[in-house]
Amino acid sequence: MSAATHTYDANVQWQRAAGESFTDQRYSRRHELRFDGGAVVPASSAVSSVPLPWSDPSAVDPEEMLVASIASCHMLWFLSLAAKAGHVVDRYSDAAQGVMTKNQNGKLWLSHVTLRPSVTFADGLGPTPEALDALHHKAHEECFIANSVKTEVKVVSESV
Repeated sequence: MSAATHTYDANVQWQRAAGESFTDQRYSRRHELRFDGGAVVPASSAVSSVPLPWSDPSAVDPEEMLVASIASCHMLWFLSLAAKAGHVVDRYSDAAQGVMTKNQNGKLWLSHVTLRPSVTFADGLGPTPEALDALHHKAHEECFIANSVKTEVKVVSESV
């Protein structure tokens, strides 16, 4: 394996509950995602895809995970680039949103993700609006996840 190759593992575990049929589609979609660092995340299908009680609205669904993955990757790159540019970030939050539409074949897909990062800089001494936009643009270009998806990713930023 070359130094430029990395692998990432996720363990997905689901089990049919006692007494649930299965072939009639009346089974729980709740499952667990387990990661190498020990994190366990309750997961399910989205209620918009599979109705209650077979989906769990308190668990994360795959669509939310993809939106969060894009937003998290962007944030991590932004923080790194801001630090290298000498800007001290006190707080970063993002109200990211994904939109599911049908493609040309009539299949649903996550076609758009809008990131809405709000960044607070130490002592209010952040970059100019132009430099802030440039940091977000560079973070988007460097984001591994954004580089891996066909989804259009738009960044609408503000600084405080």
